[in-house]
Amino acid sequence: MSDRAAVVTIDGPGGAGKGTISRLVAERLGWHLLDSGALYRLTALAALRHGVALDDASDLARVAVELDVVFLAEGGEGRVLLEGQDVGGDIRTEQVGDAASRVAALPEVRTALLQRQQTFRQPPGLVADGRDMGTVVFQDAPLKIFLTASAEERAQRRHRQLREAGVDANLSSLLKEIQARDARDMQRSVAPLVPADDAVTLDTTRLTIPEVVERLMALLAREGLTSDA
Repeated sequence: MSDRAAVVTIDGPGGAGKGTISRLVAERLGWHLLDSGALYRLTALAALRHGVALDDASDLARVAVELDVVFLAEGGEGRVLLEGQDVGGDIRTEQVGDAASRVAALPEVRTALLQRQQTFRQPPGLVADGRDMGTVVFQDAPLKIFLTASAEERAQRRHRQLREAGVDANLSSLLKEIQARDARDMQRSVAPLVPADDAVTLDTTRLTIPEVVERLMALLAREGLTSDA
């Protein structure tokens, strides 16, 4: 039954490596993947495209409920379709990221998306990437991870990512944006960005991606969640 499928939640601030790590772990396990942050970004992008104000809670909730979104697991990064259009690049812009953080602070939007997120829980298991996966969406997950890294390191990572994509970016501005978003996410009244009480916190500041993946695989094995456990 889908409600008995195993779940590992991977929460943390932007730039901590949640997306990459979650994808790699899901591939190793052969499990489904939920990029919950993408749902908020998709809601924000749809709102921006349809002229819905970012402080109009009722209209934003309607946008969230009616999202025409499809996640396609194709290749390394996969694809995200909104209203039939590939928006994988669009939802990763700083403008949409900031809008998504504001949208995610609204209780009406979070309620609208909660059930949709939970429907991703299907056998053989789910790797759920987000900011409140372990504290709100999948509170009974047998393994909860909270990935973090210093704001300076996360800004450096984002700066490298943008430069590699041919986008000119200011490191100082990126750091300020990350710090402002962290403060807003941690201080919001609904589902603030904090580790679950039973989460394992892992600081990735000085770890490589393969090192983080191996540490998570070891934790999964310890919990009996891998085939070779």
